[in-house]
Amino acid sequence: MPVTLNWDKSQINPRLKNPRRPLQLKLHFIAPFHRPALDLMPSGQTLPSGTAPSPSSKEVLACLRDQFGHSIVLTPDSAHWPSTIQRDWSDATAVEPIAILEPQCTKDVCEILRFCSTKAIPLAIQGGMTGLVGGANTQEGEVVLSLGRLNQIEHIDPVAGTALVQAGVTLEQLQIAAQELDWFFPLDLGARGSCQIGGNAATNAGGNRVIRYGMMRNAVLGLEVVLADGRCMDRLDSVIKNNAGFDLKQLFIGSEGLLGVITKLVIQLEPRPRAQCTALCALSDFSQATQLLKLFKRVLPELSAFEVMWHAYLHESARHQKLDAPFLQEYPLYVLVETLGHDNASSTQALEEALQRALEDETIVDAVLAQSAEQSQKLWAYREGVSGLLSALKPFAAFDVSVALPQMDLLVQGLRGALTSRFKSQSHLFFGHLGDGNLHLLSGPYASKEELLAVEGLVYQRVSALGGSISAEHGIGVVKKDFLHYSKSPEEIELMCQLKQLLDPQNILNRGRVLSV
Repeated sequence: MPVTLNWDKSQINPRLKNPRRPLQLKLHFIAPFHRPALDLMPSGQTLPSGTAPSPSSKEVLACLRDQFGHSIVLTPDSAHWPSTIQRDWSDATAVEPIAILEPQCTKDVCEILRFCSTKAIPLAIQGGMTGLVGGANTQEGEVVLSLGRLNQIEHIDPVAGTALVQAGVTLEQLQIAAQELDWFFPLDLGARGSCQIGGNAATNAGGNRVIRYGMMRNAVLGLEVVLADGRCMDRLDSVIKNNAGFDLKQLFIGSEGLLGVITKLVIQLEPRPRAQCTALCALSDFSQATQLLKLFKRVLPELSAFEVMWHAYLHESARHQKLDAPFLQEYPLYVLVETLGHDNASSTQALEEALQRALEDETIVDAVLAQSAEQSQKLWAYREGVSGLLSALKPFAAFDVSVALPQMDLLVQGLRGALTSRFKSQSHLFFGHLGDGNLHLLSGPYASKEELLAVEGLVYQRVSALGGSISAEHGIGVVKKDFLHYSKSPEEIELMCQLKQLLDPQNILNRGRVLSV
């Protein structure tokens, strides 16, 4: 039967009025310089080269209030001070910040970073707080730089399909605005309502549709970045091809806020699809999953997602959300498939024929094809039950690794055996983006930090032995910092430290994350 996809127009916000074109800020690079830090050391004492003394909390508060006023500076005695310590979705430690800075424009960010660099005030850069590696959690003695008020979509070009957005715009906000103008932003995450576009770029987010559209890096045409000393680098390109020298924006995408603060982005949009088709397939083993992926890549040019869930994950996700089981019996493996096309009838027919062929070839055992947008959302709910599971498994270890596709089953089988043998009372839930070799594992709860460190070491050693990466899309932050050597050579880590020293010599931006500098 043909599938009719009904877009829920009640969820679409009114079209943005009077979009503004950005002020073009040009950066004139000059010879590197070091501003003197606030001199708080006793006479005769010195710090190691490249290290600046940090002022006390009271001195920081006084300086910030005098410099920026109450419109930007929140202090613990402010009426709008958060009632609880802001933390991301990880279990990483977070402490109360000295103050929270809420800039309203790029100029504010420039002035804040220039001042904080001069005074050696360390900053924790915060966006939507949906990370899983503790990178945005405040550490002792830090001031928060929150980008939530940089939340304007400044312009969407209806001809070129590009969007100029501020860093604090949420992913869902951009998705809705693009759809209103008949465009589509394909990056999609379960945290779409909270995560911010600037954070998506700073962590090079992946999501469910990498198999077709690539990582966040692939969608960024241009960036505006404020460097640690307050200079603004404006590379808000709206063109795809630009080989005029180094592509400097790539330094900041995926750098987790260590090298600069992203304030604006130019995003490449895609034509809005008219048809979304979703199916859930049941499989007997992993070899069927790889055969199915190869088949669907060949016969479904509109394939946009290929998500794999091992039985334990789907079972726990359904139980936690009180969802009915998708099939009458249980299977070892499930694959959620999505296609995005431009004609509902032909897209549905193509997926139906592909599923029929897979059944005939015994590549799959059973399948459920969504017959409406509501049914599609219900199928996706099995896959997107992660946030609820994280709460249920605390204290947990959340893994986001990648290996070559031929190694994935070997990794899963080895990890399942080792984990269930050593950590018998914990749950170990496997799922991932099979189309791009990204495997997720939720494991917990754990009673001690020692157990967490043990399970992390076990997993990362096996990933490294198979030539994989300890972070496919979540980043390193503080949670994975001690394990970075499993994925990066000493030479690579040294070069990363040199870049950090060059661009942030006072080490004020997200200090203590990713690198031990």
